[in-house]
Amino acid sequence: MNEMVHADEKFFRERGFGLKIGFGQRPGLVIVDIIQAFTDPDMPLGSNMDAEIEAANRLIDACREAGVPVFFTTTAYDDASLRDGGIWVLKQKGAATLRSGTAAVELDPRLHHQPQDSILVKKYASCFFGTDLLSRLVSNGCDTVLIAGCTTSGCVRGTAVDAVQNGFRPIIVAEAVGDRSEAAHRQSLFDLQAKYCDVVALEEALDYLRTIRPRAA
Repeated sequence: MNEMVHADEKFFRERGFGLKIGFGQRPGLVIVDIIQAFTDPDMPLGSNMDAEIEAANRLIDACREAGVPVFFTTTAYDDASLRDGGIWVLKQKGAATLRSGTAAVELDPRLHHQPQDSILVKKYASCFFGTDLLSRLVSNGCDTVLIAGCTTSGCVRGTAVDAVQNGFRPIIVAEAVGDRSEAAHRQSLFDLQAKYCDVVALEEALDYLRTIRPRAA
């Protein structure tokens, strides 16, 4: 398996994939769906996200210090028949646990969320689809989107692809994203790095945030 991975890396590198986009001047941090339905291993859609939550909190704290906006998201359905989830909810039984007003769709209590922080509610994978995230990023003058959360192969991936399609520099922080499948996690990071975004280490992201000067109100 390792030989196959190395061969893929060599092939993609020789073909010019995986070039560095780099950080911009004004970042925003998107915390994707670190909700109890996804962080409780006993839930149908859940897995252990302890390490990823710790890394995400370090990013959140650094962003607060630098005056960088932080956007939290959840996935929740209001319709009793999940019709607001469209065709997508037919693909996985666990979608039935994502009911508005339940603890499952609340942020994990370990997350450094503050009462004044807003939470964007989405119905599909990408944090951009059907929300006002784009408007919020534009109004904050953001050119870079730091991404943490879950899952790497689903909502994180969808958000990164939409970010680059909307003209932002997507930066996935490797230690701060997770998936219920390690194979899907690794493959998604490989493919995202090759085609759509930069995948960086937590310390690199923190070093970058230390260069950001808080903006005047």
